Amino acid sequence: MTQVEQAKTVLAMVPIFCSAIIMGTCLAQLQTFSMVQGSTMDTTLGPHFKMPVASMLIIPLGLLIFAVPIYEQLFVPLARRLTGIPTGITYLQRVGVGLVLSIVSMVIAAVVEAQRKKVATRNGMLDMIVGVQHLPMSCFWLAPQFAVFGIADMFTYVGLMEFFYSQAPAALKSMSSSFLWCSLSLGYFMSTIIVKAVNAATRRSTASGGWLAGSINRNHLDLFFWLLAVLSTLNLFNYLFWARWYKYRPQEKAPAAEEQQQQV
Repeated sequence: MTQVEQAKTVLAMVPIFCSAIIMGTCLAQLQTFSMVQGSTMDTTLGPHFKMPVASMLIIPLGLLIFAVPIYEQLFVPLARRLTGIPTGITYLQRVGVGLVLSIVSMVIAAVVEAQRKKVATRNGMLDMIVGVQHLPMSCFWLAPQFAVFGIADMFTYVGLMEFFYSQAPAALKSMSSSFLWCSLSLGYFMSTIIVKAVNAATRRSTASGGWLAGSINRNHLDLFFWLLAVLSTLNLFNYLFWARWYKYRPQEKAPAAEEQQQQV
């Protein structure tokens, strides 16, 4: 009976696990296509320094350094007073907030890319040599999408880690972190599938040979970001369905704590 109950618990966690895959797909785009965007933009920082485009990834990481302590020291105590929940909000609510913010990040990315293409058109640089020529547009226009996704990362992935660890059976707690990294890796794999599918579906309807083919100034990366925003929205509704259905299992007491309680 114990093994059956543990199997039911793990199966109930699977839909929550699958809901994080699309967010991993969005993260993959920020680490690939956004780097290509940045390579066409002005990376000058100060009069004598040019920032490497790949260093843009430090924005969400640096934001997390400040956001996590603020969340734990300010938001959680305040939310605890309002909700009566020890963690301020439940694990699944925390994941849901992150999924919403990932949608916002993709919308920002689509708007910024549309603006970048307008700058390229106005300056007659649609066929610019990437890496040699740069648009008169700072690469820090990409900062908002990285910053918002960094906050989404804090809510979703940290929330998932705590959720898996708290809800997994005692025999599987040491494997709970693998659920998170597995969903992230599947998201990257899904990114490859979506990119190839989008190019195949739009090859004949676009002059560039696909939304993501050819020159970045002539393809339709902005539409691809909008597509990811739509997919993320559908994924959010799917997540809300399973999150409402899920019932938290009671926390198991550690053997040492039970023994000490019996002695008292």
